[in-house]
Amino acid sequence: MFANPYLLLSLAALFWSGNHIIGRAIAGLIPPFSTSGFRWLLPCILLWPFARPHVMRDWPKIRKHWKTVLFVGLTGGAIFGAGQYVGLQLTTALNVSVLNSITPVAIVAVSAVLFGERLAIFQAIGILVSFLGVLLILTRADYHTLTTLDFNLGDIIIFLNMVLFAVYSVVLRKLPKLHWLTFIFMMGAISSIAMIPFSMWEIASGKPFVINLWTVLALLYFAIFTSVLAFLFWQRGIAMIGPNRGGPFLHLIPIYSAVMASAFLGEHLQIYHFAGFFLIIAGVWAASRQA
Repeated sequence: MFANPYLLLSLAALFWSGNHIIGRAIAGLIPPFSTSGFRWLLPCILLWPFARPHVMRDWPKIRKHWKTVLFVGLTGGAIFGAGQYVGLQLTTALNVSVLNSITPVAIVAVSAVLFGERLAIFQAIGILVSFLGVLLILTRADYHTLTTLDFNLGDIIIFLNMVLFAVYSVVLRKLPKLHWLTFIFMMGAISSIAMIPFSMWEIASGKPFVINLWTVLALLYFAIFTSVLAFLFWQRGIAMIGPNRGGPFLHLIPIYSAVMASAFLGEHLQIYHFAGFFLIIAGVWAASRQA
């Protein structure tokens, strides 16, 4: 299996899609910050015996680049993970999954802002077209939503979260080369520690924290499939065929989600989902051109 990059990337997209479906299914049962914290805490515990020698070997590089490591852990792990679960409390799994497709074009835009990379004309057009697709989803193709600015808060959170993920992805280039176990462990350690005060606030404020078979299985899924296997499969697949060929596999996420959300959550694709997704993909295609 590890020799087939296309299978690895397809499975990574499936696991991330499952994260949206299950996260939506347990909305209101487990508070989002506690979910995000546990999602990373368990991998830390499970991986430590295997990661320890690699972390020790990579420690000089971690110390030298600690600000970058901390920033990557907070943005790509703690804040991004918490933002997803907060958003899933307020909007549909389908909207979350479709908005995930903005990532490639958001990376192009963020690279231009943070690192001054010149935008080709097609890239600028791609950013604009994709943004129109996002706007179509945020407004649910309702003109009055745009004129009254009556957006769904969950959709706004997810959109901003994807921009944050683009920032994380762009800053990754500044990260020193680390063993994948070191990378996952540091992401988990930083994220789980960062979530402690927020989890304590959730518990102190009396937010529902239901522990039963389904919520335990959901937390195990988040920890094992979303945090470890998806990242492992994605990194392995991208290393084998490169980001340009591997990136489009992210667009499998809304396709998987459309099937699972319909089957398990009673959510169904609307016309604005199709139209928005088409514009986003068209924008990503344009942004991937070099001239």
